[in-house]
Amino acid sequence: MASFDSDGVEIAYIDEGEGEPILLIHGFASNVVTNWVDPGWVQVLVQSGRRVIAYDNRGHGKSEKLYNPEVYGAPAMAEDARRLLDHLAVARADVLGYSMGARIATFLALAHPDRVRGLILGGLGINMVRGVVASGPIAKALEAESINDVTNDTARSFRAFAEQTKSDLKALAACIRGPREKITPERLATIGVPTLIAVGTNDVIAGSGRELASLIPGAQLLEIPGRDHMRAVGDAAFKQGVLDFLTRRP
Repeated sequence: MASFDSDGVEIAYIDEGEGEPILLIHGFASNVVTNWVDPGWVQVLVQSGRRVIAYDNRGHGKSEKLYNPEVYGAPAMAEDARRLLDHLAVARADVLGYSMGARIATFLALAHPDRVRGLILGGLGINMVRGVVASGPIAKALEAESINDVTNDTARSFRAFAEQTKSDLKALAACIRGPREKITPERLATIGVPTLIAVGTNDVIAGSGRELASLIPGAQLLEIPGRDHMRAVGDAAFKQGVLDFLTRRP
């Protein structure tokens, strides 16, 4: 992976293929390889004639690890995305974010609507507004000496995933303890770019995709049949729905 300086933070990224650019933003405790390469997203998008840009969020993957929670707010992380587009001289791109990446993508679209051609929010429904799971137990699970010390089932699943992705547990704990900026219905109503909401029908972490879509003018809903939060990522119906959206959106 290449890297660049995002206002003092080293961010690792990939840039593959040619054609209309699409920026991919992964979820919490994940990385480019786990979220986008291994599930086949990069291959599918490149084969469809697109330029695929994806990066490891600060504190994740091969990007710089930071241990101050205050530097992990979603608006600040959205500026990493904007600076990467600047670094690559990409004026405007489609943006696909999953879970935490969907929050970051939304803040990017709100702060820099001229840089976002189409917005795809995966793995996050109405809980973008209501808030997702409590961060305290997850942070404590990440900081625990062993996963065997974690009794909360949800927190344990996050710890297990973080270990699977070989993440820096202390950096992730700082990330999830970071600022939790609210996204209100009023702010979502100002989004003017074509938007697709893609949520698994069994995804209790995301909340209702239909309710979120109702708050964004003209947003389309893609329900991923029979998939929960973790298993929706690489689903074939998700990929095809995104390709269809990219083909027909203005």
